[in-house]
Amino acid sequence: MVANNIPGAAVSDDTVLGSIDSDGRRDEYVIADISVDDAWLSMGADDAPTLSTWR
Repeated sequence: MVANNIPGAAVSDDTVLGSIDSDGRRDEYVIADISVDDAWLSMGADDAPTLSTWR
């Protein structure tokens, strides 16, 4: 989440996290908004973009 440094601007309580989850057979990259029920997505960890490709 990007910090909003504008005085008087609305502040969001949303919290988005990313992590690697493994079931022992395959690693999954999971992105979730933990402030909302069922707000998540996942993909194979090997298929997830790296930070360098986002730049």
